[in-house]
Amino acid sequence: MPRRLSEIHPLIYRSRIGQKRLFRRILDLAGGTRFASGRSESQLAFTCKKHQSLLRRRLGNSDPQLQENKVRNLQIACPPIDGLLIKPGETFSFWDRVGEATAAKGYCEGMQLSRGEVVRGVGGGLCQLANLLYWMALHTPLSVAERHHHSFDPFPDESRVLPFGSGAGVFYNYIDLRFFNPTEFTFQIKLWLTADHLKGSILSDRETPHSYHVFERGHRFLQQDGKIFRENEIWREIIDRRTGSRVGEEMLVRNFSEVKYELNEQQAADIAEARA
Repeated sequence: MPRRLSEIHPLIYRSRIGQKRLFRRILDLAGGTRFASGRSESQLAFTCKKHQSLLRRRLGNSDPQLQENKVRNLQIACPPIDGLLIKPGETFSFWDRVGEATAAKGYCEGMQLSRGEVVRGVGGGLCQLANLLYWMALHTPLSVAERHHHSFDPFPDESRVLPFGSGAGVFYNYIDLRFFNPTEFTFQIKLWLTADHLKGSILSDRETPHSYHVFERGHRFLQQDGKIFRENEIWREIIDRRTGSRVGEEMLVRNFSEVKYELNEQQAADIAEARA
């Protein structure tokens, strides 16, 4: 397949990014979306979901300094979101809260996933924050209005605890993560860092009627046209808080991504067996 001009020449690529960012700003102004902006230092009373993720993981042969830079980037990005209230009818937008990650704001060069490759870029590593927020939101009545997933799987599952494909990619400002509040409840996001973890919680002003269990189905590696791919489905079980009974379930997303690393012996054997 022939490549687009924006994939060939860096200047054209940057111009295309600028165009997309302008279009997103125009759409937001014209669309009348009510973005969540109110914050409270006091925590709401009811916890919907808590989660944490390791700040430092071994990611292939990547430079360990990029992990330290990522921590610094997260320290800058978390405060504008911490304490945010998402009131009925409001939308949370990752980039509306964080803004563009620039060196002038103190952001460092970190690891980014771009156009099928792992690259270095200012503000790299913020996807870890988006991953945390997305995973927590799936355990609430908030409706995911926008979420993007990378088209490739760059690293093997070193210390992964969540299902494959349960994260969210972000790139200022047109690849965003957004949640809409369709309920009569007010929700609040809390974020903080410890020495080893990025931690967060989503709270509500009243107890919500349902809890949620998120899981995967149909996970497998497969080979097509000489390339290795990974696929699965992310599902959510809905549980009545009062009775503990199962109300229903729904498929949230189907993932299909090219694998960019060498499989281990068991994974390779599973593919061979499936093709036999």
